[in-house]
Amino acid sequence: MNSRPIALHSKVHFKSQKVRMSPPAVLACGFLGLIVLGALLLKLPFATTDSITVQEALFTATSAVTVTGLVVVDTGTDFTRFGQTVIALLIQAGGLGLMTFAVVALLAIGGKIGFRQQIIATTAFNQTSWASVAQTAKAVLLFALVVEAIGFVILFARWWPDMALPDAAFEAFFYTISAFNNAGFALAADSLSGFVGDATINLTITLLFIAGGLGFGVWMELWQTRSWRRLSIYSQVLIASIVIINVVAMVLILLLEANNQATLAGLTMSEQIWAAWFQATTPRTAGFNTIDIASLEDSTTTLMLLLMFIGGGSLSTASGIKVMTFVVLVMATYAYLRQRDEVVINWRSIPRHTVRKALAVALISAFTIWLSIFLLTVTHKAPFLDIVFEAVSAFSTVGLSRGMTGELSLAGQWIIMLLMFVGRLGPLTMAYFLARPKPKHLKYPEAKFPIG
Repeated sequence: MNSRPIALHSKVHFKSQKVRMSPPAVLACGFLGLIVLGALLLKLPFATTDSITVQEALFTATSAVTVTGLVVVDTGTDFTRFGQTVIALLIQAGGLGLMTFAVVALLAIGGKIGFRQQIIATTAFNQTSWASVAQTAKAVLLFALVVEAIGFVILFARWWPDMALPDAAFEAFFYTISAFNNAGFALAADSLSGFVGDATINLTITLLFIAGGLGFGVWMELWQTRSWRRLSIYSQVLIASIVIINVVAMVLILLLEANNQATLAGLTMSEQIWAAWFQATTPRTAGFNTIDIASLEDSTTTLMLLLMFIGGGSLSTASGIKVMTFVVLVMATYAYLRQRDEVVINWRSIPRHTVRKALAVALISAFTIWLSIFLLTVTHKAPFLDIVFEAVSAFSTVGLSRGMTGELSLAGQWIIMLLMFVGRLGPLTMAYFLARPKPKHLKYPEAKFPIG
């Protein structure tokens, strides 16, 4: 007699349930959906010149959406113009972010975005209010289109005399999107090695990926203030840090590779300067190269590992732990060594929450990379430096490789794909996704531990 009411109650209760997902989970699912869609499009017969496997299509789509650039099949020869266009669009969507397009599209048609969707968007843009998100989303898209249009015109003008008009236009289109989004996908097997001394190509490509990797918030400030003194402390420190890192890296590469016949020694002085500049800036998640990465000295490779790990600016197309995370950690260490209670940058005190967040990002990133290196050493018999370089490059979504990507086993490809995915979403986002934060209001007595 009682079974019917109970069953009815259960049914009603089941229907009333709603699937609730955290903002990081929604973002992760959005990127996964884009990867799957991209893989299906790349698997179409007219997307490739020769049939590729589902795994190869999935790896390429993952690399494109995460704007990495690591490839297991050659982009220039194994894909048709349709397939290359799909890759370019995946790069654009992944680089600018799904939320940018979603927010701009809804705003354009006058759509209303609910409170929960606003939370998701603020998480994606690392903002604190919906008003700033809407403004940022529109500014990001407009800025990207303007910069890419300028890059396209310059590259098209450079290549048109050497190519047919359709080829020059497509190459300019593909490289502009790949460079601005810090993807590193190239239509030649040796990336941009054929233009090692070409000033126009070197300057345009590097300025494109530096512009994309600086951070859209900084560009918005520059546009609004148009004055160095009126910039926020964050923007001033970020710009200064990037300039210092790039210049120091360039000088070190010139010194370290000066006698290497396989890299700089065989080039003219002007070509050496351009090559050193390009290789100094590209590890910050761009992924292009104008000299053979596998032929670099071990000291230069070690320098590149650090540059890849640091990455670019926040709210940008670049990944890594981010430049400001690195700066905050350096200054926190300096403050501790000087026995100071406050972490100070440019006469401003950094909140303890920010320092803890920077430490969490660096530690989670380092552990993720270590775990991947461990798994790759178990599954592959390859030089250790090659494995380390591959792992750091994948996690930081750089796309540079010492030749190991094409030799990856099926297990190795999945490890690299997961690294690219986690690196693009961000280690803290993945940490929140895997374990939702539960703040505690209890305060416990202190315990002293010896450190160091």
